[in-house]
Amino acid sequence: MTGNASAKMTALREYQHLESGGLWRADTDAQRRDVIVSFGDATLVISDTANRPLSHWSLPAVARLNSGTRPALYSPDPNGTETLEIDDDYMIDAIEKVRITLGKRQPRQGRLRWLSFGISTAIVLSLILFWLPNALTQHTLTVVPAVKRVEIGANLLGHIQSLTGTTCRAPLGNQALRRLQLRSLGPDAPGQIVVLPAGPSGALYLPGGIITLNRAVVEDPEDPATAAGHVVAAAARIMVQDPIEPILRQAGLRATLRFLTTGDLPPDTLQSYAEVLVASSPERVSDDVLLSAFAAARIPSTPLAYDLDITGEKTISLIEADPLLGQTFPLILADEDWISLQGICGSR
Repeated sequence: MTGNASAKMTALREYQHLESGGLWRADTDAQRRDVIVSFGDATLVISDTANRPLSHWSLPAVARLNSGTRPALYSPDPNGTETLEIDDDYMIDAIEKVRITLGKRQPRQGRLRWLSFGISTAIVLSLILFWLPNALTQHTLTVVPAVKRVEIGANLLGHIQSLTGTTCRAPLGNQALRRLQLRSLGPDAPGQIVVLPAGPSGALYLPGGIITLNRAVVEDPEDPATAAGHVVAAAARIMVQDPIEPILRQAGLRATLRFLTTGDLPPDTLQSYAEVLVASSPERVSDDVLLSAFAAARIPSTPLAYDLDITGEKTISLIEADPLLGQTFPLILADEDWISLQGICGSR
C-alpha cells in the first residue's frame, strides 16, 4: 500500500497505544464523567476507569467544537449531543493529526495507488476504453483499502443522520450494542452497531462494518434474538455484494473512474445514496445464505422470520429450516443489557 492510504495507516499505528484521561458526557442531560480515551481501528475508544468500553467514535466523523481552545471539546455528531473534553496536549495533537490525515480530500498525483496494482492514471485511462463498466467496478472494489471503507461508511452514516436524526446514545445502551455485536458477529467483526431514531426498517450494512438498526428493531420485540437476527441478516449481505458496489453503480462510470484514480467520490454521491437508503427497505439475501449465516452465529432464524412477516407465510423457509430448531444456544443478551438496549433512544 502506498500514497495517502499508507499515510493514514501510519498515523493510526503511531498512536494505537496512546491513552489519556478525559471528561465524557453521553448526552445533554447527562453528567460529565471521568473516562479513558484511546485509539482503536480508525476509532476513538472511550472507556470507564475499569476499562469497560462506553462508546466508539469513528475518527473521520469526529468534529472539534472549540478550535484553538484548550481543553479541546469533541463530538461525533453535528449537534454536539455527546461530547468529550480533553486537556492532555499530546492526546489533542494526536487526535488532530489523525483527523487531518483521515479527512484529507484534496486530490494529489498518485494519491491512492492502492495495494500493489501500481498502475498509473494514464494506463488506467487507456485500459478503461476496453473495459466494460462492470469490469471497472469490480476492479475498483478489489483495491479499496480498509481505511477508505471506514471513511466512506462514516461519511455515509453522517448523511443518513442528516435525514433520520442523530444516532441514539446512552452509556448502558452503547455497552449493550457492543455485546450484541460480539455475540452476533464474533470478536473479529469490524465497525460498530448504531441505532437510528427513524429511517429504513430493519438493518443496513454500510462500508467499514457499520450496521444501522431502526429503533423499532430494539424497542418492539420481546426477545433480543430478533435484533440479533437483523444484525446477522445485514452482515450476510456482504457474502453476495460488496457494500461499496451499489454506491459506485449509482454514481456512474465517470464517478467510478474518479474514485479509482484519486480515491474521491463526487461530493453529492454519498448524500444521494443516503437518500435512497432511507427511502427504501433493505433487500433480503437468499434464504440459503441467511440460514448459513444463522447457523454460523448460533442464533435462531425463526424470530427474524416472524418479525419480517407476522404470519410467517412469506418467510416459512426460515422457520421450517431454522438451523437451531429444537436446540439450545448461547445466551444472546442478559436481561439487563436487553432492557438498556430497548431504552437507548429514550423518549425522543
